[in-house]
Amino acid sequence: MTKWVYLFKEGNADMRNLLGGKGANLAEMTGLGLPIPQGFTVTTEACTNYYECGKKISDEVEAQIFEGLKTLEEMQGKKFGDTEDPLLVSVRSGARVSMPGMMDTILNLGLNDVAVEGFAKKTGNSRFAYDSYRRFIQMFSDVVKEVDKAKFEGALDMMKTAKGAKYDTDLTADDLKELINVFKGIYRDALGEDFPQDPKVQLLEAVKAVFRSWDNPRAIYYRRMNDIPGDWGTAVNVQAMVFGNMGDTSGTGVAFTRNPSTGEKQIYGEYLINAQGEDVVAGVRTPEPITKLKEDLPECYDQFMNIAHTLEDHYRDMQDMEFTIQEGKLYFLQTRNGKRTAQAALRIACELVDEGKISPEEAVSRIDAKSLDQLLHPCFDPNAIKMATEIGSALPASPGAATGKVYFTAEAAKLHNEAGLKVILVRLETSPEDIEGMHASEGILTVRGGMTSHAAVVARGMGTACVSGCGEIDINEEEGYFTLGGKTIKEGDYISIDGSTGKIYLGEIQTIPASISGNFDRIMKWADEIRDLKVRTNADTPADALNAVKFGAEGIGLCRTEHMFFDAERIPKIRRMILSKTKEAREIALNQLIPYQKGDFKALYEVMEGRPVTIRFLDPPLHEFLPTSTEEMVALAKDMNVTVEEIAMAKASLHEFNPMMGHRGCRLAVTYPEIAKMQTRAVMEAAIEVKQEKGYDIVPEIMIPLVGEKKELAFVKKVVVETAERVKAYYESDIEYHIGTMIEIPRAALLADEIAEEAEFFSFGTNDLTQMTFGFSRDDAGKFLNAYYDNKIYESDPFARLDQSGVGQLVEMAAQKGRSTRPDIKLGICGEHGGDPSSVEFCHKAGLNYVSCSPFRVPIARLAAAQAALAYPRDKK
Repeated sequence: MTKWVYLFKEGNADMRNLLGGKGANLAEMTGLGLPIPQGFTVTTEACTNYYECGKKISDEVEAQIFEGLKTLEEMQGKKFGDTEDPLLVSVRSGARVSMPGMMDTILNLGLNDVAVEGFAKKTGNSRFAYDSYRRFIQMFSDVVKEVDKAKFEGALDMMKTAKGAKYDTDLTADDLKELINVFKGIYRDALGEDFPQDPKVQLLEAVKAVFRSWDNPRAIYYRRMNDIPGDWGTAVNVQAMVFGNMGDTSGTGVAFTRNPSTGEKQIYGEYLINAQGEDVVAGVRTPEPITKLKEDLPECYDQFMNIAHTLEDHYRDMQDMEFTIQEGKLYFLQTRNGKRTAQAALRIACELVDEGKISPEEAVSRIDAKSLDQLLHPCFDPNAIKMATEIGSALPASPGAATGKVYFTAEAAKLHNEAGLKVILVRLETSPEDIEGMHASEGILTVRGGMTSHAAVVARGMGTACVSGCGEIDINEEEGYFTLGGKTIKEGDYISIDGSTGKIYLGEIQTIPASISGNFDRIMKWADEIRDLKVRTNADTPADALNAVKFGAEGIGLCRTEHMFFDAERIPKIRRMILSKTKEAREIALNQLIPYQKGDFKALYEVMEGRPVTIRFLDPPLHEFLPTSTEEMVALAKDMNVTVEEIAMAKASLHEFNPMMGHRGCRLAVTYPEIAKMQTRAVMEAAIEVKQEKGYDIVPEIMIPLVGEKKELAFVKKVVVETAERVKAYYESDIEYHIGTMIEIPRAALLADEIAEEAEFFSFGTNDLTQMTFGFSRDDAGKFLNAYYDNKIYESDPFARLDQSGVGQLVEMAAQKGRSTRPDIKLGICGEHGGDPSSVEFCHKAGLNYVSCSPFRVPIARLAAAQAALAYPRDKK
């Protein structure tokens, strides 16, 4: 019989896949003898089983849940459902990897109208008992039954106003009894039934709700952002309740063993006296720093510090811990490796190496490669900051500079971001439902919440600037404005926030590129020593190439030559070539472009100082170069000494119904060989001259795009070779050069062994290969992909993360077939997937030689390549 439920004492940290991260850590902490409220974990396999059974808990799983509950009753000396001294439990999610705020939790489960009275008598604290019940009703209604929580919050606010209470802690037991009746009325009105009184029903409904939360929209979105498979499922942890809301010797908090923003080695966290855990992360009340616990409850503080250090030493990583103090007794509710900014991650990893706790290889494996993007984001220009108007400040919750237009809802933020605007999301407090709007925003500003609030934790994970807990803001979402520092900021107005200092400024502020710390260089050096894959960049200009070299690029894997033709001086010449009716006229126009192309290539070669440079010949359909406005058509007609009508007719003749699958790529060179001749001359002359002038060892790499047939490549290659040899003879140079192709058509992958007879290298253009394989346009797919995510047809955007089972199979096939013909063929990838960590890992496993990506993603690719080498050593394949 399958074991679906494990007591905490039956598990350990190695059972993460089965017990989830939270359950595995609770089991490990139990084994360490730490003060953990006991309980049991319903496994991730039970979650998968729940979905396989049509969203039902099987009889077998249900029976094991209640067996676990019976054991917990014996351990606690209390009965679940007892009306005099009831055992109450929390029900929490726990996926394999930390997904903070994405799934759901229910506290105080087991109370009902009768039990709450017995609970009040037993504890001698009526206010605490009724506060626990009202919290349970609210959470159960929201999480399990999806009753709008705003209705409960509104009722609570009305009660506080009516009673003259500033905080919910100011409400009396009688006030809370009254509020409970209001809450039950809201439940009844919404669902047409009374609030459930049977604790066993409550428990099963709560477990099902946590299972369901694995597939709520925010969890699906978070998984897509972080490459988390949808079939992993979540575990459920049922744990005996301990109470932080029993008075002034009770409290709850969240703390980190190191600063999650900076990485500084110091305990960092917050707590609230007389509160439950959700109060801290929800930002309902502004918490106190953890250091104040030393004043309030010194014995608890000392014990907390000892356990915190024990946990970091045991896990050899910075820990994120939740704790509760019940009437002076400390309990740890969970620990996990803490979410941190990229800057903090680098510092923590390097310092752990220096402390002898981990190896450089472990340090490299622990950095989230995607997070390095945070380090490369701009910060405010110091000169611009001096002129800026500061209107307020609050907690620096997630570092970075952000400037954008103010919007007050996640929906508005997402909508205006999609329209191309930079957005700052301003909220009273964020909630998990805001995840998409937060992701769409440049920065986040909240009125409530501390450094461990939902806004702070999620923003840090996304690398988004966040300033939280600005209580001076007076916000009016309905009318679309807020006031701060004597200023009124309306929806659509610009503000700027600095998540490193907590300062808030009026208007838009200029930014400058970020600087990179010494820890970054240490990690990158270790990564470079480990990785097998080379990392190149996609760059068309010397500035981009120089940036990429600074970030560690080892060459250019893709130079798109068409980008060089759109300059105001050049575009008329390429247009004249396109619209010329004879070969001679085309050659005249093309010859005028040679000095420009040659100059561009020389500049690139000089920046790259002998590093390899792969130059792709003209790829897009010719219509993209033609004039679109009447003014441009008139100017071109005058330049060519023809009528505007002739220009319009020529333009119409080039119209294609599906230009991305039309007259483009190598087909242009087959139709107009003179284009390939011009580009070959420019490449070869530039390389020879720079080699002679600078002494760099340059070996030009010429890439013919969109090949699908060996004869096609052979035709263009013949033109290139004949031209290149003439240039070599003219310069009396013995320079080497290589000719290869882009594999971006499925047919090319299928016939790669034949194509390799002509190609010295393959570069996989996975943007087009994905487009051609899936049969949809990357420019239009966004219109329908959300429906595919919602219906679990796709888990991620195939243009952002390589489809390894389909497109990846073509890549592997082409690599194998290419090597069967030409064992020393060089294999690379130059689509945008070259900067995606999961795709880089695939390229490593497929045996490619290099990946190429945009300049700012070069560090990501370097680190991801090292992590792939650690996970899948090539010599063991």
